Amino acid sequence: MAFAKRMLGSLHGYKAQLALAVRLAIAAVAAYAIARALHLMLPLWAVLTSLIVTQMSVGRSLKATRDYMLGTIGGAAYGGAIAILIPHSGEGGLLALLVLAVAPLAFIGAINPSLSAATVTAVIVLLVPAMNHANPVDSTIDRLFEVTVGALTGLVVSFLVLPSRAISQIRINSAQILELLAAAFAELLAGLTRGLDNDALHRIQGGLGTALANLHVMGLEAERERAAYLSSGPDTGPLLRTIQRLRHDVVMIGRASVVPLPANVQARLARPLADVSKAIVDYMRSAAASLRNGSGAVDIRPVEAALQAYAAEVAAIRTEGLIRGVPVDVAERFFALGFSLEQMRQNLNDLDRCRADWGEKPAGAKV
Repeated sequence: MAFAKRMLGSLHGYKAQLALAVRLAIAAVAAYAIARALHLMLPLWAVLTSLIVTQMSVGRSLKATRDYMLGTIGGAAYGGAIAILIPHSGEGGLLALLVLAVAPLAFIGAINPSLSAATVTAVIVLLVPAMNHANPVDSTIDRLFEVTVGALTGLVVSFLVLPSRAISQIRINSAQILELLAAAFAELLAGLTRGLDNDALHRIQGGLGTALANLHVMGLEAERERAAYLSSGPDTGPLLRTIQRLRHDVVMIGRASVVPLPANVQARLARPLADVSKAIVDYMRSAAASLRNGSGAVDIRPVEAALQAYAAEVAAIRTEGLIRGVPVDVAERFFALGFSLEQMRQNLNDLDRCRADWGEKPAGAKV
């Protein structure tokens, strides 16, 4: 029983992936059954197409369906046209025709990856008639029917079976990035007392770039869903831009942490920096939980108080002349740290407004 509970607990964090697996299985079975019922020549292509267009979110499925259908129609039309219009016989003629089909479409696919399916489709349209002694026109029509069945099946399954909206995934991904930023921020501030090398900086900030790139893609998918009236919710732009700026703040603080502060300055700033670290880390983690759950109050006032206390101590240090005479690079990083923390204060206030705008999850929202 305890083992079963642990397994269920570990699977709980993979709800979106499990839902995708269920959708893929249903899409494959449904596409095959429909293709067989319609007596399509190669049900395989209907099944493969349904797997290609069934994606993690509805928005991604929409884009995959559009791209794959455009590529298929273009590739089938081009492959069928050259098969019909250019006479050929024997293996040599077929090879020459294959080069003529692949080279231009591969070039177009390299320029516009959304049309990459055109090359594969043209090859199928050319080779299947040669292997089965079929008519190129029939092969083109069959290919279009097979892909259409697979695409529509995958799209319908994405809408109806455990649908996952990109807007809900943005909540989860944003929360995860905020938690990564909080952990990186705490370690970077601690590094001001010992200095950090480039390897340490890369380790601390590792994964943030990839996570932000994935979040940007998810934002595009969410806007695609909103444009198609498939989901509702706030504009994703402000939240994504704010998280991007917070990442820039962490990068700047990391650069300031390369050289440790002078011992006398460290002693004066130890308590204010510890308070700043605790307040900001606590706020970002609370904001992450609020975004993930769609509820929960978060108080940003401790962040403001801690940063004001830090700024007051910095002003006192400058008045007392403790920065005079230190190496130029140390002084530059000292002032860069203050600037970065001020920028972070503004961005955290923006994050608080974004978090309030997102508010409660829409009724019936699924992750």
